[in-house]
Amino acid sequence: MDRDQKNKFEKLRAKQSGNEGLYLEFEDKEWPLTYTDHDRQIARAIVVDDEENYYFVRMDRSDAFGAVTLVETSGGGVEEGESPEAAIRRELKEELGAEVEILCKLGLVSDYYNLVHRHNLNHYFLCRVKSFGETKLTRDEEEEFHLKKIKLRYEEAVAAYEAGLNSRLGRLLAQRELPVLRRAKELLG
Repeated sequence: MDRDQKNKFEKLRAKQSGNEGLYLEFEDKEWPLTYTDHDRQIARAIVVDDEENYYFVRMDRSDAFGAVTLVETSGGGVEEGESPEAAIRRELKEELGAEVEILCKLGLVSDYYNLVHRHNLNHYFLCRVKSFGETKLTRDEEEEFHLKKIKLRYEEAVAAYEAGLNSRLGRLLAQRELPVLRRAKELLG
């Protein structure tokens, strides 16, 4: 990392120190609400490298949500007794093979998946890649969702989310993730 990039990340950390960031709430308007029977704490990240490439997972799934190929931030459930920060480090290692530095917390996004009766509390972080290694995907991530790490420029990421707007799940993901992605871009300058 060059000196300018290092200074940029240090300024970002200082600027965000103590700031909890965005708080957004979204409803699921794609499927009817019958009931919600559980909350899920989730850690997610906007992941960038020193050249401002962004890293996501691409999923290719065919299930109750539909047959779709979409882009999503990497992340997953916060386990019992685990902090969101520890969860995002674990999830990024598993899904992207990435060791990261957490630059700041971007915020919290509350949304719903009515189809599975779930309320999601998504803790978003902005992370810088320190190194890449092997991924450690779960069987479901490999066989049901066919997760793959992808690298995109900011404009390509926005276009990928917009391309998913033709599916119900894609609209839910874009509703939740595009505001967070835009906030990350603002912070990165």
